[in-house]
Amino acid sequence: MTSDTHAATTVRLTVAQAVVRFLAHQWSERDGERQKLFAGCFGIFGHGNVAGIGQALLQNELADGEEHLPYVLARNEQAMVHTSVAYARQKDRLQTWACTASVGPGSTNMLTGAALATINRIPVLLLPSGTFATRVSAPVLQELEQPYAGDVTVNDAFRPLSRFFDRVSRPEQLPSALLGAMRVLTDPVETGAVTISLPQDVQAEAHDWPVELFAPRVWRVARPLPEAVDVEDAAAIIRSARRPMVVAGGGVHYSGAESALQAFCEATGIPVGESQAGKGSLPHGHPQQMGAVGSTGTTAANALAAEADVVIGVGTRWSDFTTASRTAFRAEGVRFVNINVARFDAGKHAGLSVVADAREALTALTAALQGYAVDDAHRSRQAALWSAWDAAVEGAFHPSTDVTDRLADGLLTQGQVLGAVNELSDPRDVVLCAAGSMPGDIHKLWRVRDRKGYHVEYGYSCMGYEVPASIGIRLADESRDVFAMVGDGGYLMMPTELVTAVQERVKVVVVLVQNHGFHSIGSLSESLGSQRFGTSYRFRGESSGRLDGDVLPVDLAANARSLGAHVIEVHSLDELHQAIKEAKAWPADGGPVVIHVETDPLVHAPDSASWWDVPVSEVSDLDTTRTAYAEYRDHKTTQRPLVAPTRPNPSESAESTS
Repeated sequence: MTSDTHAATTVRLTVAQAVVRFLAHQWSERDGERQKLFAGCFGIFGHGNVAGIGQALLQNELADGEEHLPYVLARNEQAMVHTSVAYARQKDRLQTWACTASVGPGSTNMLTGAALATINRIPVLLLPSGTFATRVSAPVLQELEQPYAGDVTVNDAFRPLSRFFDRVSRPEQLPSALLGAMRVLTDPVETGAVTISLPQDVQAEAHDWPVELFAPRVWRVARPLPEAVDVEDAAAIIRSARRPMVVAGGGVHYSGAESALQAFCEATGIPVGESQAGKGSLPHGHPQQMGAVGSTGTTAANALAAEADVVIGVGTRWSDFTTASRTAFRAEGVRFVNINVARFDAGKHAGLSVVADAREALTALTAALQGYAVDDAHRSRQAALWSAWDAAVEGAFHPSTDVTDRLADGLLTQGQVLGAVNELSDPRDVVLCAAGSMPGDIHKLWRVRDRKGYHVEYGYSCMGYEVPASIGIRLADESRDVFAMVGDGGYLMMPTELVTAVQERVKVVVVLVQNHGFHSIGSLSESLGSQRFGTSYRFRGESSGRLDGDVLPVDLAANARSLGAHVIEVHSLDELHQAIKEAKAWPADGGPVVIHVETDPLVHAPDSASWWDVPVSEVSDLDTTRTAYAEYRDHKTTQRPLVAPTRPNPSESAESTS
């Protein structure tokens, strides 16, 4: 409906209606391909948004001839952000969802999701509701009151967690807030959680909007080209190297640079280690594919990392797991070349910064390195190291009878479970995980056969991500089955989105590994001298008063069944194989499948021969802690500051330009 006074130029809508109409007309474009920027809106309604965004979404759903913004009802506000993040990552950050929540706890429940999105550099739009901007009824239900500032609300907690934050206290502020939000969501350098706080009264307030605000708008996702001098300098440094190595991060995938990386490696023979986000940058079996690097890395990649004289980071933010807390790269005088679209990440470890899109930079660098390659001895070393590691993976997937005979009550190992899923899933299927021991094991062991076949959230390592994220991946690509690998600890954090999967008839396969506690933290606790304290799900002992009694009689299979999932309980390897085949054959619109399997938490995957810096108590009454502290001090001696400036020597520069 247009206004009477400005019939040709304005349209009268509430703020919430304007938000929904605007979002429905946003597009992203890269390499000439366009897609809707927003696939829809997840939400949970309360008194803060039901009459605002809720009414606007209803009106939009019922309207004929308008672009629609589909609505999906979630069960937990944190979960719906996780779903949006997983969707956006699967879409290479070119599409995402909006998330609406009510005031107070509804909105603050999204804070964890906001942190996860920003840390992982994934775009998601958050629309938390706020209390009255007019304050006419203050304090209203769920309002935060601070005696030192009348304008502070709980939504201010989003500020440090967001790449863009704005509060729309008047309708006139909305256009600039929306345009600013879209700019950040579609900027590969700046992207992350984007938050627009909408007070509940402002959402329902009407305003005359310029019709141009709702015209279709295309946001081009850029591919910044590298500076020629940076490519020359990088080529000079690499040409001087005898044992160079690539570390591939998530930027390889987001850029679609897998083919460019493969061409680079095949031309030069330089081996590749992968971060969690970068796993799958080269397919399993490629001669230069050395697998995971760092604290959860393969022995092959970590051996090459320790020897590398030049390390080429491509699209990695250099987390402590990737660098093994700065102990992975040990060669004297090791230098870094960092290719990254974000200058912030490109400058880490005092590396030579090549600020550019990963695909474009790798293509330019391959051309600049024409004629250069590592020697045959280095190629042979790569092959030998990988062969030894691949044999260790086979041993984890198919353990010897010496191992299986020692398993309590015929339990499976976590390696057997991963191996069965890896081998029986299709190459294009997606494995998903987030926190606990599973991500480390998958990082080391999983054989990736497709560029989008691996999805582990390890930037925030957020327990509870797995089930909601599996929905996002499946919504992003219904041609792929999604296997969400989750331990009992992670499952108990957020099983409720199984109901959303039932509601939307979204087929996801949740492999629920029951080991009666926090497997990963239990192992970490033991290694730090804390004796697995407080990490097992057990009754409190009557005599000891400690959590060392019998295992809790929790039936997670029954829980999943009660939420509407199809549940398959397995008790042997043969039953697991049959369960995976049954899940694969499950109808595409049949909703979630949960495979429940118990494993032995004390059988570990092959060791990465690496380290992670977690401080140990410097003084203690416990022998175990004192021993762990001594080991900690030994590891600290191998830690490197990585601050030496990286520039080509004059002789290297001359050679590269001759």
